[in-house]
Amino acid sequence: MDRNSIFGLLLIGLILVWYSVSFSPDKEEATQTVNKEETISQAPPAKPVDTAQQVTDSTINQDSVKQVALASKFGVFGVASRGTEGVVEFENEVFRGTISKKGGRISKLELKNHKAFGGKPLVLFNPDSAGYSLNFTTSDAKVITTDSLYFTPSVASVNVSGEDSATISMKMQVSADKYIEYVYTIKGSVHDLGFKVNLVGMHDVLAPSAKDLTLKWWMRTPHVEKDVESQTTNSTIYYKPKNEEADKLSEHEDTKESLENPIEWLSFKQKFFSSVIIAQGVFEKPVELESKKVENSTTSIKDFYATVSIPFKHLPSESISMKMYFGPNHYQTLKKYDIGLEQQIPLGWGIFGWVNKFIVIPLFNFLDSFNMNYGIVILVLTIVIKLILFPLTYKAYLSQAKMRVLKPEMDEINEKFGNDDPMKKQQAIMSLYKQAGVNPLGGCLPMLLQMPILIALFNFFPASIELRGESFLWADDLSTYDSIYNLPFTIPFYGDHVSLFTLLMTASTILYTRMNSDLSGNAQMAQMKWMMYLMPIIFLGVLNNYSSGLSYYYFLANVITFGQQWAMRKFVNEDAIHARIQENKKKPVQKSKLQQKLEEMAKRQQQLPKKK
Repeated sequence: MDRNSIFGLLLIGLILVWYSVSFSPDKEEATQTVNKEETISQAPPAKPVDTAQQVTDSTINQDSVKQVALASKFGVFGVASRGTEGVVEFENEVFRGTISKKGGRISKLELKNHKAFGGKPLVLFNPDSAGYSLNFTTSDAKVITTDSLYFTPSVASVNVSGEDSATISMKMQVSADKYIEYVYTIKGSVHDLGFKVNLVGMHDVLAPSAKDLTLKWWMRTPHVEKDVESQTTNSTIYYKPKNEEADKLSEHEDTKESLENPIEWLSFKQKFFSSVIIAQGVFEKPVELESKKVENSTTSIKDFYATVSIPFKHLPSESISMKMYFGPNHYQTLKKYDIGLEQQIPLGWGIFGWVNKFIVIPLFNFLDSFNMNYGIVILVLTIVIKLILFPLTYKAYLSQAKMRVLKPEMDEINEKFGNDDPMKKQQAIMSLYKQAGVNPLGGCLPMLLQMPILIALFNFFPASIELRGESFLWADDLSTYDSIYNLPFTIPFYGDHVSLFTLLMTASTILYTRMNSDLSGNAQMAQMKWMMYLMPIIFLGVLNNYSSGLSYYYFLANVITFGQQWAMRKFVNEDAIHARIQENKKKPVQKSKLQQKLEEMAKRQQQLPKKK
């Protein structure tokens, strides 16, 4: 090392010695420091913080607050106000659904043998679109609604078929000997299920003044049909007062009604499906019903609300039995219950309904038993009906033939009297009819006798669930309109589509009208010509949005009528009719008392101007 390195090392050593001497603690400070360290080391360790215990204490405090709040709101039912969400599944051959633990109610119902328009599952309601609950007041003045409380199910799921049945118990426990229980009985192959409410130990829980329980039921009906307007105008609330015919709320406007009479059943009826609650006896008054159209919705149609009363006798144990129906508006299916449920199906009033019930429906069901396409069923039905009505059609045709034979003589009478003396002209015409043995109403009466069947079918086809979703040729659903072209705009009184079956029906009706007006030779027919041509045009607008099965039937009826008239013209000899009329004119005419009175009245009317 050189001299500079040695000098630097020495300088560093001197600095270290000076630092250690100048800054080292004295003896007393060192002793205090050692004592302080020993004291710290000998002190007991600090108690660790128990975080889990802090969370538990906080939860207990929060639960205590909740329990106090629930006890304040629900009273003795506070224990049932807490629970876990969940459902019990049930299924049979015709429907499947779920029962919610909260409220113990049926929360979803799907019909397995039917589809919504577009092929989607047909769900009558889901947890967000329907519900029901029992409402009552307790002895400590708490207002309870069961849809806010939790029920304990007896099983997790039920699946039955054939003749089997199973029960599902949903129990809302207050204590071991105090509870409300819903018991559902599911059968294998039917659309109804039993619904029993058991009230055990509720006699000293409910208010002493409570004479009944309130059952509240509501539903938002889904859009399941092709034609929204048709589904809307055929959906409403039906009910049957005790010992009376079924009644309903208006389908065309929002309605709220209070009934003062007990009812036997209550139905939220859609076009082709119904949800019904049936009392074992009656639902007591007052009964509050309300129907409201859902505005600006593409998935829902109407809101239904119903409130009924169920008697409560304050017994230690009481049972209230009911029945629920979820299924199609099929005439025979509803008829089997023998409580008037079939009255929901709009088959027409009076004689038109009788024709459907006793003629059309039995005949249609017989043809349906052969498992043919429904287009073929309608064809055969049309042929059978036209054969049944053929005697009337034949009689009407003969009357028209006689009128055609008498046309030359009628023209002579018109020329002879003109418009100067209408009374004498009318008398001459009536005398001609009498001599010839012709009834001027002979062609009208047979047609009038056919009208009940025509009008009955006007009601039958749109209400027939058998046609729902059934396709034929270009029609994808015979229960609603067929469309070969959708218009980009809406034509007033016509619609936004073109129905080919309706066009065919209209064209054939106009052709049939023209044929009859030409063949009849009746002067009065000429005066009514424009009216007769106008009617098919009006029906074009009406039936364009109606059941395509109905338009198809009318078209077939016109075609078959053309064939019948062609055959009758071939076999009816009008020359023979003319000869027979001439022979009748030679016979002495015996005037009836009615005709004598009419002639006397006519003479008196003629004499009045002379006296004046």
